[in-house]
Amino acid sequence: MPVSEPSFALSPDMRVILNALINKLERRSVRQPEPVGEMRSPRTTKVTLEELDLPGYFSQVDPEPRQVSNEQFQWLENAGMLRLVWQPGEKGHLVESVALVSGTEAPIYALLGRIPTINLRARLEGQLLGDRFRFGEPGWQHRAIQHLLTQIKENKSPAPFTLNDPVFNEDLLTALIALSGVEEETPFRMFSVRTFNDSKRFKDLEKAVVRLARFGNQAWKRLPENELLRELNLVPNPSYLLLSGPWTLVDSSGQVLSLGEFSPSVGIPSIQAMHLDRATVHADQVLCIENLTSFHTFAASLANEPLSRNTALICLAGNPSPACRRLLKCLSSALPEAIPPYVWADMDYGGFNILSQLRREVNTRFLPYNMNIDTLDHFKQFARPLTVSDRRNLERQANRVELSDVRPVIIEMLKRGLKLEQEAITV
Repeated sequence: MPVSEPSFALSPDMRVILNALINKLERRSVRQPEPVGEMRSPRTTKVTLEELDLPGYFSQVDPEPRQVSNEQFQWLENAGMLRLVWQPGEKGHLVESVALVSGTEAPIYALLGRIPTINLRARLEGQLLGDRFRFGEPGWQHRAIQHLLTQIKENKSPAPFTLNDPVFNEDLLTALIALSGVEEETPFRMFSVRTFNDSKRFKDLEKAVVRLARFGNQAWKRLPENELLRELNLVPNPSYLLLSGPWTLVDSSGQVLSLGEFSPSVGIPSIQAMHLDRATVHADQVLCIENLTSFHTFAASLANEPLSRNTALICLAGNPSPACRRLLKCLSSALPEAIPPYVWADMDYGGFNILSQLRREVNTRFLPYNMNIDTLDHFKQFARPLTVSDRRNLERQANRVELSDVRPVIIEMLKRGLKLEQEAITV
C-alpha cells in the first residue's frame, strides 16, 4: 500500500494501462467467482503493453510521454501497487508487462476515479428493487425488471440499463412507471412533456423502453419498433383507422357514426376508436387488409361497383393496433355467424402472425383471404426468396395451434423457399 498520495496526475498512457488491468480483474471475477469455502492462491492480473493502444509510450519521435509514464510506473511499484517486467536490455526504458499486486485494487480505483463494477451493479440493483413494487404482477414492466434483476444476480449485462449513468436509469424507470397510466394513444412528445417536462427526453429512452418491453412480453419480441411502441399507446403523431363501406359505429357517449356514404374510404381517429361500444356493418363481407396500398386499391375498385356496399373494409396497417383490435372486438360481437371476418395479408411470417394475433386476441372466427397455395402458384413470378430469419420464423409458426388450418400453406412456402407480398396480388 502506498505510504502517501501520489503528487502527479496519471498520464494518458498510464490511465489506459491501469484501466486495462482493472478491466481484466473485473472480467475474471465475473467469469470465475471464488468457490465458497475454498482457499485458492490469487491469480496474477497482468497486461502486456504491446497489446494496448499506447501511441505516446511507444513514440519514436517524442520520448517525454514514455519518460513520464516510467516515472509513474516506478512510483507505483515502490508503493507496492504494481510489479514491472522490463523488456530485456531495456530496464528503466521500456516496460514489457505490468501486474497488479493483490490487495491494492482500492488505491488503483481511487487513482482512476473509478467505482468498482461490483458497487455499480449493487447501486443499479438497489434502484431496480426500490421501484419494483410500483409495477403490479404480472405486467410487462414487472417481468422486465425481474429479468434485469436476474441478469445482475448472475453477473450478466443489465442492458438497456447502464452501470455508469444513474440519471439515465432513473429516467428509464420513470418512463416505465408513467407508461402504466397511458391508456389511450399518446404522441411521443406529449408523453415526454407530461413525464419529464421535456418534449425530447423520451427520444433518448425510446430504444431502451422497446428492449425492456420485449423482455417483459414475448409476444412483442419480433414486432417492429414502431408497432411495439404502438402497443404501449405511444405514436409519433395521432393516427387514424381507415374504413371503407357501410360501417356504423357507436361510441361510449352514444354518438352514432354512419360511414356508408363516404367513398372510397374514411378515417376515424384511433383515440375515438378506443371508446367504441358497438360496431356493425350492413354488408355480406368484412375484409381486414394489412397494407395501406392494397387497402386503397381495393377500396377504389369497389367505389364504382353497384354492389360495393356489400363489402366492408378496414386497413390494419401492419399488426393491428390496440385501437384497431378494439373496433374489431366490437364488430365481432355483433357480426352474424354467416359473415366471418376475413384477413388479407402478406404471405410471409408477418402476415400469418397478424392472422394468429387476431384469432388469439379478438376472435377465433377470422379466416385467411387469398393466403393459400393457389395464390402462391398464380403469382409465383412475383414471389421472393425466404431469408434465413424468414425460414426460422415460419418453421416455428407452423406449429401454432391457432394456425393449424394454414399449416399446409406455410409448409409449401418453406418447401419452395418463397414468400409473397400482398401488393403483388390483384383481386
